[in-house]
Amino acid sequence: MPGIDPQPAIRWRPSRLVAGSLALHAAASVAWAIQPGWWPQLLALLAADHGVLTLCGLWPRSQWLGPNLTRLPPASIARGEFAITIDDGPDPEVTPAVLDLLDRFQARATFFCIGTHAQRHPALCREIVRRGHAIENHSQHHRHYFSLMGTGGLRREIALAQQTLAAITGQRPRFFRAPAGLRNPLLDPVLPGMGLLLASWTRRGFDTRTGDPDLLLRRLATGLRAGDILLLHDGNAARTSGGQPVILAVLPRLLEQAAASGLRPVTLTQAHA
Repeated sequence: MPGIDPQPAIRWRPSRLVAGSLALHAAASVAWAIQPGWWPQLLALLAADHGVLTLCGLWPRSQWLGPNLTRLPPASIARGEFAITIDDGPDPEVTPAVLDLLDRFQARATFFCIGTHAQRHPALCREIVRRGHAIENHSQHHRHYFSLMGTGGLRREIALAQQTLAAITGQRPRFFRAPAGLRNPLLDPVLPGMGLLLASWTRRGFDTRTGDPDLLLRRLATGLRAGDILLLHDGNAARTSGGQPVILAVLPRLLEQAAASGLRPVTLTQAHA
């Protein structure tokens, strides 16, 4: 994209599980050619292998399919930093109020934005960046079947979001978060070519389903420590009994507790500086 430096590609190396799965498929093919009568046992073995890969993809914090950021790096931990990440926006009703709360506490956050939402609210995206926060890639459409896509579909969905967000903000995202955190083994080889790192979280409050600020705060703040990555939502946020987006009810209390513990919220980019 003219005027925007591309993110340098990252070398892809398969995880041990994926490398082992590839080797298993190759060995099974050879065994099948030598002993065709073994096909029931070989098929059962490959089905078990695919079952393990599927389960790993359903575990958002899993490292088995490839690198996955679940905590900040050691240098950031030593500085007493933690990260607030906010998904599924921008939302014209909720996001501006979130930005005002973050300003009040001089806190920085990372917004994982959906490309189509960003296209509808480009000025809001630019305001997020202007206030010192980071915008990262949460796919272009947030498809419910994202984890079922093949390599081509994954690459198109992520690349389009990269182009969308870079065109709006002038900055290419460095991190990617899969919709709902779900993925398949084909995602890991796609991300390095775009210079992206997969990022999940240390803990989440399930704030798209939980409208109770007290419960949400317990889930996020109990045992909060340096290096933690927290997940909240400005898009699709659950509502409190009074109709308020729950992120607006819990965020001030969360930031107060973090400050009392000597913890400083930073963006994922700042943490990796």
